[in-house]
Amino acid sequence: MLEEELGKGPAAHGFEDERWTLVRVQAVIRRRLRVSLSVATVWRLLKRHGWSWQAPARRALERDEHAVELWNKEVWPRVKGSRRPPGPGSSSRTRPASR
Repeated sequence: MLEEELGKGPAAHGFEDERWTLVRVQAVIRRRLRVSLSVATVWRLLKRHGWSWQAPARRALERDEHAVELWNKEVWPRVKGSRRPPGPGSSSRTRPASR
């Protein structure tokens, strides 16, 4: 029954575009089958039935390569940050760092 519903497409279920997302599939399952599943369970269910995620075959024509390059050089290093806190630490999980 789920495959039949998904075969109708997202527009038939009130979604604006033609993309299935896990949250959208989750909503269809909740509405049609009256079953509440987590997003992870929805993903496992779809994988079990041969569905897979899909990526675009080519880049969007609207893509601005200069803007992407600028973002990678200037913004991403600030956003990425460091995983380690600045300064000395302690190997003990319960004792604060000594000076």
